[in-house]
Amino acid sequence: MRQRDDPGRSPGKDDLRRSSTAVAAGILLSRLSGLAREVITARFLGLGAGAEAFRAALRVPNVLQNLLGEGVLSASFVPVYSQLLADGRRDDARRLAAAVVSLLFSIVSVVVALTMTFAEGVTRVLAWGFVPGTTRFELTVTLVRILAPGVGLLVLSAWCLAILNSHRRFFLSYVAPVLWNVAIVTAVAVAAITTTAETDLATAMAWGAVVGSGLQFFVQLPVVLRLGGGLGHIGLRSVSGLDDVVRRFGQVVAGRGGIQIASYLDLLAASLLAFGAVSALGYAQTLYLLPIALFGMSVAAAELPALSTIDATDADAVLARVDAGLRRVAFFVLPTTVAFVVLGDTVVGIVFSGGRFDADAVVQVGIVLAVYSLALPAATASRLLQSVLYGGGDARTPALLSLVRVGIALAIGVTIMLPLDAWQAGTQGIVRVDTAQLSIASAAARAGPENLHRIGAAGLAIGAVCGSWCELWLLRRHLRRRIGPMPLFGSHPARQLLAAGLLAVVAVAARIAFPQLVTERAWGLGALAGLGVVYLVTTWLLGVSEARQLLDIKRRSSR
Repeated sequence: MRQRDDPGRSPGKDDLRRSSTAVAAGILLSRLSGLAREVITARFLGLGAGAEAFRAALRVPNVLQNLLGEGVLSASFVPVYSQLLADGRRDDARRLAAAVVSLLFSIVSVVVALTMTFAEGVTRVLAWGFVPGTTRFELTVTLVRILAPGVGLLVLSAWCLAILNSHRRFFLSYVAPVLWNVAIVTAVAVAAITTTAETDLATAMAWGAVVGSGLQFFVQLPVVLRLGGGLGHIGLRSVSGLDDVVRRFGQVVAGRGGIQIASYLDLLAASLLAFGAVSALGYAQTLYLLPIALFGMSVAAAELPALSTIDATDADAVLARVDAGLRRVAFFVLPTTVAFVVLGDTVVGIVFSGGRFDADAVVQVGIVLAVYSLALPAATASRLLQSVLYGGGDARTPALLSLVRVGIALAIGVTIMLPLDAWQAGTQGIVRVDTAQLSIASAAARAGPENLHRIGAAGLAIGAVCGSWCELWLLRRHLRRRIGPMPLFGSHPARQLLAAGLLAVVAVAARIAFPQLVTERAWGLGALAGLGVVYLVTTWLLGVSEARQLLDIKRRSSR
């Protein structure tokens, strides 16, 4: 089978570096703008009612975008569309793209209308622990109604991303969300000129999100239409590949549905904890998901079009690409994991502290982040292994294994979160403040309005860690039977693991010797920069190829 890029060249290791770098660059800009949005949220809303309501309401577009958008389209549409391009069947590819966007538009139109009509019911299901009649509950209902129209635009934006990725135009599709974040930041900044009320600021953020959704879609559309030669007549009859896309779509939706159900249940479970848990979980997830997107998603997204055009029986070719991808992922993820585990509160303080986000909140969120980060190596590697299966036409197995991960994460997380929620974290340490055993937080504790700094959310993070490692183990076992042994961190991982171990020792020593790096931004930034230098030098001395390639690129660019 031919193995061609859109322009007709064969993708290799250099192509992987270029493609994954383009994806990572786009994601980096997008995530940095997302961090700016989170910083603004932390400063103006802290972990109060406005922040809790906005995070709960934002779950609706997030769920639908992930369920109908980026992840599902990448797994179901990109392999079929990429194969049509590789076979030179551009007209069939154009008709397939038109049919898929037509189906998506029909589905999201119905969903948006239902969400706006039944916003209060959606809120009751979405955040069961929110007490009706409270500011947090009523504000969430309002925000759900405002955010609903943006859902369709975000799903259509994900369709654009799938088209652009198939043509190996990675940067625009992953940098487009910058506009979404900029619109939210602009909206809250303008609103803050005239008001300091949490409800008004949260409402402004919601309207900014709707405007940003439109900007994110329309900035990609002209390029998509140019690459596809225009959509032409949109019809669903006799479209080559549509049945295959719909079949895969159903399988991936089942898997993504499980993930989104888990995401919803995480929110529901957090809403049953003491006030502040929903926001603490959200802030920690923002930082935790950054390396997954930068290092896991970038490599997986860059590899999917190539894996879709490799002969599935050519195990050596598949293994070579997977090995290169896993080594690249591990090189960046291992030091990130060390930094988050040892200096999680330092990272949280650097990014979020200030305004209504106080020192006790830094400790609370830092604990949740440190626990979450233990899942990073597994979560990022799983992204690439899933792309191997998607590229080979198997969408069913990743869906089933994701459901297993969801079940394990929820069973463990919900069991552990209740006893942990009896403990309060802050600058004075972690102390037990509730003698109840395995009980849901009282209505008074859930109603707020002030953050109680409990650490029950860390229990949900523990469940996520267990689920992620189990999913990776199952993926590797499945692929071992089909293709061959799948290395955990790529071939010859000992040097990278040794470097990460040495980095952990240095990080612990720095934390003990310089306690001020936890509370002072300048010291914290210096410590993180120093750890980065230590890791890069260590891996270069140990002969890790990724370090030498990175330094070689820097030397060439400086000439």
